[in-house]
Amino acid sequence: MMGNMSRKKKLIFFAPLAGLGMALVIFIGGEIVMHLWNWNLPQIFGWREITFWQAVGLFALCRILFGGSGPIGRGHSGMRRRIRERIDGRIDERMSERWGNMSPEERERFRQGMRGRCGWGPPADEPSTGKSNEASGESKG
Repeated sequence: MMGNMSRKKKLIFFAPLAGLGMALVIFIGGEIVMHLWNWNLPQIFGWREITFWQAVGLFALCRILFGGSGPIGRGHSGMRRRIRERIDGRIDERMSERWGNMSPEERERFRQGMRGRCGWGPPADEPSTGKSNEASGESKG
């Protein structure tokens, strides 16, 4: 029973603080949006200045359209992270399975092909001489 009383006391204490914190965020966000708008857009585009309440509405609209509640509220459900992890896991499984089924010659051929495509070294059809064609003055033609 005492545990419930302390929970109620915490709720009574923190509920007004949470409301005050949300009001403070709305006020500061509205002020920032209003000042940035009124400082930049009338001079750049010739648009009219906005009021505080218009800025609060614009602030809310941007939050709805472009994202959550800052760094604290990012990824509420974590769905994107879970999907990315599943995809990465499947890719890892398939690549390790394919790699395990390759012969050493196939693995080396794959490495050479990746080096040629990704710029990690000379392509598979060119022998490695230690210096590039540009450095030696040769050009392909």
